[in-house]
Amino acid sequence: MALEIITANRLGDGLVIFMTTDGWSARIGDAVVSESKDDTAALLARADADAGLVVGPYEITVERQADGSLHPVKYREALRTRGPSVRTDLGYQAA
Repeated sequence: MALEIITANRLGDGLVIFMTTDGWSARIGDAVVSESKDDTAALLARADADAGLVVGPYEITVERQADGSLHPVKYREALRTRGPSVRTDLGYQAA
């Protein structure tokens, strides 16, 4: 099975976040990685319990790079990790 992580949007400000072992983070590198369908289902159930904090949780497939970092397989998800693409003064790239 491919490596999967859970992503969602933070309810308060809409930022893309990733499930960690003990909560949520805006950094994809902090995400807890699932290697089985059962683990992914358990993580999604945990995400559903955080309905007051996040909206629209779902799993995405990632690849582990040579340096150990995680990178989404699909372009859409890679774009989400970088923030808005129309205003470079906003989002992650502005920080």
